[in-house]
Amino acid sequence: MLGSQDVTRLRFGISPGNELSSGVCALQAPQGAPLQWGWLKAVSSRIPTSAWDVITTVIPPTGYYPDFLATDPAWDLTPEGEAEALRQVDLDRVVRDLTKVATRATGRRHHDLEGMLRSPARARTQIADAWVEVWDAVLAPHWDHLRRLLEADVARRARQVAETGVQDMIDKLHERVRWTDGRVRVTMRIWSEEVHCQGSGLLLVPTVLGAPWCSVVTEAPATPTLYYPAAGMSPSWPTNSQGRDTALVKLLGVGRASVLMALEIPRSTSDVARACDLAISTASHHLAVLRDARLVEAHRAGSSVYHSRTPLAESLVAP
Repeated sequence: MLGSQDVTRLRFGISPGNELSSGVCALQAPQGAPLQWGWLKAVSSRIPTSAWDVITTVIPPTGYYPDFLATDPAWDLTPEGEAEALRQVDLDRVVRDLTKVATRATGRRHHDLEGMLRSPARARTQIADAWVEVWDAVLAPHWDHLRRLLEADVARRARQVAETGVQDMIDKLHERVRWTDGRVRVTMRIWSEEVHCQGSGLLLVPTVLGAPWCSVVTEAPATPTLYYPAAGMSPSWPTNSQGRDTALVKLLGVGRASVLMALEIPRSTSDVARACDLAISTASHHLAVLRDARLVEAHRAGSSVYHSRTPLAESLVAP
């Protein structure tokens, strides 16, 4: 339940830890990750065996995995910061979360988790080392593009708030998410609970590797968090960079391709014209065509209008 103070503290974040955890789930159960097939194909041969054994002990293919694998999402959170926070996480929290995983595990996974619980400090170091090794192998090569997709989604949601309000934005996050009578109601398959945010606010976090599903974190000390799929996702999001610029030119023409590439940050029409060495009227024409094709969005900030790439465009310009 959201109080008036919680509404004022509703905010967005980005979570490298959630992306890695969701990616590990997808690699174990690819049949449930249709939007990740391109990424799965690209990284499946890079998986480090020993680190993978550790990380998949604590992250099962489906269901609960330890909340401590991701700190509170934040706009400026980096993979390096996430890994360092994992090394410092409170040992009582490690024991609590690993116990939850162990109660749901069977066979070898249950046996290995029981071993971790006998030495939580050692387990914390072992898990953090494996986290870094798996990250470097399967996500580091894609993180710049992943972050752009996540940031583009946040920009889109922020514009929805400005144009139609918080309730409409939340109602469009996912088919299972609705704003009802001061509550953000998330329909879950297994359990039901009511969480009072109690002034902490609500964190909204887009996810690429967790798409097309949504999930929640509700247990203290974490801030109540709702993970939802980033907009515009398709299986081709991890586009190979080889020949990208040439392909864009063939698809869009030199002028429009250069305009789209110039929008790595939001720019005004005159900024685009200067960056691409175009007349303002020409830049304006290219931007209008790109907007019609749903590759560019325009939003007003004060007296200026800024143009930015849509999630679909971000997929086209992936490195």
